[in-house]
Amino acid sequence: MDRLFDLNHPFFIPLWRRVLIVAVCLAWAGVEAASQEVVWATIFGVVGLYCAWHFFLNFNPRNPDDPKP
Repeated sequence: MDRLFDLNHPFFIPLWRRVLIVAVCLAWAGVEAASQEVVWATIFGVVGLYCAWHFFLNFNPRNPDDPKP
């Protein structure tokens, strides 16, 4: 499962990418909630909050030169 959701990938080192991903997920959750699509709003809200927690409180990027685990 870690390979599917590798949020410590070097791609996420720039702060603007992390902020953009969280903002898009939470904004889309708002769009879905406004359309009264509760399931999709919940899914995107949970993904956005998980990404926010991981990117801003628990972020430990790998060195791009290190081999993949």
